[in-house]
Amino acid sequence: MTQVLSGAMHYFRVLPEQWRQRLAMLRAMGLDTVETYVAWNLHEPRPGHFDFTGRADLGRFLDLAAEEGLSAIVRPGPYICAEWDNGGLPWWLLADRGARLRCHDETFLGHVGRFFDEVLPIVADRQVTRGGNVSMVQVENEYGSYGSDRRYLTWLADGLRERGLDVPLFTSDGAIDHMLTGGTLPGVRATVNFGSDPEGSFAELARHRPGDPPACMEFWNGWFDHWGDTHTTRDAAEVAGLLERMLAAGASVNLYMAHGGTNFGTWAGANLGGDLQDGDYQPTVTSYDYDAAIDERGAPTEKFWAFRKVLAAHQERPVPEPEPLPPTLPPGTVELTQSLRLFDALPETAVRSAQPPTFEELGLPHGLVLYRATLQGPRRPYELCVDGLADRAHLFVDGEPVAVLERDRLTGVPVAVPGPSAVVELLVESMGRVNYGPRLGDRKGIAGGVRHERQYVHDWEAVPIPLEDVSGLPWGRTGATTGPVFHRGTLTVAEPRDAYLALPGWTKGYVWVNGFCLGRYWDRGPQRTLYLPWPLLRAGGNEIVVLELDGCRQPVVEIREQADLG
Repeated sequence: MTQVLSGAMHYFRVLPEQWRQRLAMLRAMGLDTVETYVAWNLHEPRPGHFDFTGRADLGRFLDLAAEEGLSAIVRPGPYICAEWDNGGLPWWLLADRGARLRCHDETFLGHVGRFFDEVLPIVADRQVTRGGNVSMVQVENEYGSYGSDRRYLTWLADGLRERGLDVPLFTSDGAIDHMLTGGTLPGVRATVNFGSDPEGSFAELARHRPGDPPACMEFWNGWFDHWGDTHTTRDAAEVAGLLERMLAAGASVNLYMAHGGTNFGTWAGANLGGDLQDGDYQPTVTSYDYDAAIDERGAPTEKFWAFRKVLAAHQERPVPEPEPLPPTLPPGTVELTQSLRLFDALPETAVRSAQPPTFEELGLPHGLVLYRATLQGPRRPYELCVDGLADRAHLFVDGEPVAVLERDRLTGVPVAVPGPSAVVELLVESMGRVNYGPRLGDRKGIAGGVRHERQYVHDWEAVPIPLEDVSGLPWGRTGATTGPVFHRGTLTVAEPRDAYLALPGWTKGYVWVNGFCLGRYWDRGPQRTLYLPWPLLRAGGNEIVVLELDGCRQPVVEIREQADLG
């Protein structure tokens, strides 16, 4: 088999206007192939409603890759991990509390089959066997890290073939015995994923699959970050040396990531501590820079040049020079002069339920839910406990803020009812669904109920607050400065250019530019700036909206020329 020099770039983490530049950078690094996952939850946001436009236009992405001289490896899941919300599985699967994921369950397979019917023709039409550039397709993803259902994997592989995929199929797993025995299929090529010790990893692959050539489908040359942790980097010379050792041994390699991109909006996933499988909840930051060779903006890094030197020696065709990027916006500040209390902009739709419904049961992918109930009194100050909180909540009693509660850091909050009753409100924020390990299928909101002392609190009103569209906010009602508050201002630019937006003195929330949600920010870091891509801007005035949940020192944001990822 021909040696493959590939790099991962996810179309859904980059704006379409920037795809070609990023793909050209892969070629300029010396790669001949681009690898991408396919995010099911992006393409089927509601059951039976599919989207293959804009950032979800997989076909156009593959066509641009072909135009840039790149073959393509496609990994359609249905599960992808990728530090992406719920590992790519749609949130609406979890509206059924009995849902069974990633196994030979008829209900789950019915949904997967419908998705495959829509997405696989796009891939099949672009296979190298039909004059296109798709050279390989993956069956599931790292399944040996999760399960052992051979019937399920066989059903997926058969489904790929039945829908026209005739290029080589493959699996990818960690180079560990239980992963390679649980995640592979007879007749389907096996590959391994690792960040170090290539010789040992390929030896383990050969022990289990002696007929398969050595291939690393994910060479982890960087890593991702969690809120509250430190920014992760890897030495360029070290990882370039590992790459050279693999290529010199004749192995095929896919750099994960070659270009990471951004978890725009609310798409970032989460992990659990303890080798990402169990322990404290760890939401992933908005940036997916990954310390990759091509940074979040698409610029070459020291790692790019180190990899280019190694890869060029293994390329039969000339490696083009990278095109320089235009300059960023000049630094400056933007005062957000308008404000609006979140509680003055609540949707009118409310759901009545004996127990607090989850986000999924409310039909809400992500965002906020305001849960409201009444405690009867008088009664002494007993502890109010929230069971199954996912992921963070502001507690109000009779409209007054009392506490902020966090998943994995939950303690009871004393709440008294001196009069005949008291209204308890919990404004719950979702962060990101777990994307890896046995806790996949992470429901948001309140999964277990609310207790006052040992007594469950019943009869709840739940108000879903989606964050996809802020165009209808009723600006002009108030001039609020405290509590959860929307702020708005105008960024004026001469011409659209990339920039980085910083929020010093702000605490936690979301940012929109011209209606597009850049993502979450949090003063815990490590990420201190949000990438602002040039296609979101227009010459003249540009609207910036910030939802600050905890309070800010001054409603001013900064425009910076450099990223600060910690």
